[in-house]
Amino acid sequence: MHRLWRKRGRRIRPNDKDLVFRTVFFLLFAVFAVAFVLLNIRTDWRSPSVAYLLFSAAMGVKVCTVTAWLLYRRFPDKLNEMRHRQKLARMVLENQWYEQSDTKQSEGFFKDLPASSKPKIARFPRMYYRMENGLLHITAEITLGKFQEPLLHLENKLESGLYCELVSRELLDGFVEYTLLYDMIANRIPISEVRVEHGKMRLMQNTYWEFDSLPHMLIAGGTGGGKTYFILTLIRALLETNAVLHILDPKNADLADLSSVLPNVYSRKEEIVQCITDFCTAMHERSADMKRMENYKTGENYAYLGLSPHFLVFDEYVAFMEMLTSREREDVLNKLRQIAMLGRQAGFFLILACQRPDAKYLGDGIRDQFNFRVALGRMSELGYSMMFGETKKEFFFKNIKGRGYADTGKGVITEFYTPIVPKGYDFLQEIGRCYCKSQESALTVKVDN
Repeated sequence: MHRLWRKRGRRIRPNDKDLVFRTVFFLLFAVFAVAFVLLNIRTDWRSPSVAYLLFSAAMGVKVCTVTAWLLYRRFPDKLNEMRHRQKLARMVLENQWYEQSDTKQSEGFFKDLPASSKPKIARFPRMYYRMENGLLHITAEITLGKFQEPLLHLENKLESGLYCELVSRELLDGFVEYTLLYDMIANRIPISEVRVEHGKMRLMQNTYWEFDSLPHMLIAGGTGGGKTYFILTLIRALLETNAVLHILDPKNADLADLSSVLPNVYSRKEEIVQCITDFCTAMHERSADMKRMENYKTGENYAYLGLSPHFLVFDEYVAFMEMLTSREREDVLNKLRQIAMLGRQAGFFLILACQRPDAKYLGDGIRDQFNFRVALGRMSELGYSMMFGETKKEFFFKNIKGRGYADTGKGVITEFYTPIVPKGYDFLQEIGRCYCKSQESALTVKVDN
């Protein structure tokens, strides 16, 4: 029982509605009392000095003030934890999500006055709170009672009330557990900490693109939202592995400049169409080759066989599709559909970027294959619905470059911040360095073999 309690966290109780005041009051009162007593150890209480008593009381207040400041600076998470537990208790009480017994009648001192009625809580819902590694875990019991529905859908209340972002919502045996990320901007990481390991890429402290299991990324964002820097960050991180990249920039803009340091960078229409065709063909060929390998095992992917992943990075996808004729467009869509459906096992992945994910060019279920979706900068409600589908999530705009919302493939939309790029960072030089380093590593491995 003790292990179970520790796992779920601290239980929320009705008297937690005044938790912050009660805790701070009794703690500072104890500090004041100790300081006052220590300063008056030698005081003759039969004829005490009023001036000295006032001085010791003032010193006690000063010690309390310093103590409160030190505790706030040293243990900010503890204060936040108490505030959260207090808000949760008040949420349950103010919404009356508890069972009441018959109201208790209390007679006043004067018998002729009407008796006052005081509601009594018969059963308070079992709700637990735990803060761990920057994540908040809030667990509520589901009892099939009349409060089941509100307890099963606390997402919006928790996000806005605790200023957090929902990471996951999991149904357990008799409980529902909400996991939230507290202070999202504090979980932003610099570009130097973006790593690709074991089939996943770290993008924030607790946010990963697990492309091996949840393949393909869709990026949307208008001008000035940080979309280009984010794509360049992805390219840099992938080049530090054995990944093979094909980069398409039909507008011949920033990504096209990478042709000076990378191969397989295309901006002309004919080259882009041919690259998509070759990418799709290579995927089918690898799928067939994998089955002929000696160590092939049903259910395992390319990584199990020691093969490198291939990424097709396609910027301004919608703009490119509008350049094509109907026949060319259908052919390209057909190739991309095959890659989206079949690419995961063979290690062929798509990264599509556009200003708005128009359903006209992402239809026939292809959009559903993009498990990681990022919307950066300011977008309309229609744009968010195109990106994430029908959702009750409330979207807010903050004028922070690289900020937006993301669905990491788990069906939960959270606030998202792209990795921080230092001022003056030279992407062209850094990406060229990473590519040269990866080529040297590949050559070394080949020679050793």
